[in-house]
Amino acid sequence: MPDSKRYLRPEVTARIRRLELTARRVVEGFLSGIHRSPYFGQSIEFLQHRQYTRGDEIRHIDWKVYARQDRLHIKQYEEETNLRLTLLVDRSASMSYGDGESNKFDYSASIAASIAYLALRQKDATGLFTFDTKVQATVPAKSNQQQLSRILSMLDSVGADGRTDFVAVAKEIAQGIPRRGLVVVVSDLLGVDSLIEGLRYLRSRGHDVAVFHVLHSDELDFEFNGATRFEGLESEDILNCNPRALREGYLEALNEFLSRTKKACGRLSIDYLQVRTNEPLDAVLAKFLAARQSLPKLKK
Repeated sequence: MPDSKRYLRPEVTARIRRLELTARRVVEGFLSGIHRSPYFGQSIEFLQHRQYTRGDEIRHIDWKVYARQDRLHIKQYEEETNLRLTLLVDRSASMSYGDGESNKFDYSASIAASIAYLALRQKDATGLFTFDTKVQATVPAKSNQQQLSRILSMLDSVGADGRTDFVAVAKEIAQGIPRRGLVVVVSDLLGVDSLIEGLRYLRSRGHDVAVFHVLHSDELDFEFNGATRFEGLESEDILNCNPRALREGYLEALNEFLSRTKKACGRLSIDYLQVRTNEPLDAVLAKFLAARQSLPKLKK
């Protein structure tokens, strides 16, 4: 059995159970069990026509429209279906920063575990990928009772190492997701150009995308004192310096990075939430759910 208490602490679980009541009301298509979906299937009520494209099932062709227009059109329906949730957790070397519960990878794993817990409680199929320059571990999406244990076990078995290439990762992952759904990315977003391009690719495939931008307080506040040695986690760079001399320039560059990242996600209609690794996990999830409350069903 995986150490579920490592990433799903009992006191947090109790608060997450209460969050479920809020989740039912505020997150359509995320944690609401059976809910209306804008995804198209064979089910309940007719929604619209669209032009036939290669690969569409012939049985959905509207032959009456073809007789009138001499063009093939497909009937689309609005179906009631459970969500397909895919969790992407960054396991590159920069995610190893921090000690104890403030470690970025461990905190990110806790976010992923908690979202999986909520989704699986609602019978939503949930899968997991961990990645650096490529997909390193996979738990295929399922909604059965054993799935949370599989996800926790996988999170417990991996560590943070290597660089990041999210463009390649996004393309690999998109091939492994059989239909559109919600993709939640948990990462420090270092190597932002690659990551934004990867997010753009996922959006182009019709997925709803949400991002947890996980950063340590040291990265956000840069409150180092005295002579300090900085070592690159995804490079061999080393810098010995007085951090006070760098703080103003560092914070200016950081704010530019955060602003650029948030704006890029906004342009792509991606839900973006910046979090510190010392924030209470249930508060982070509540903030995320509240932010999604005012959003449309799914952005295309």
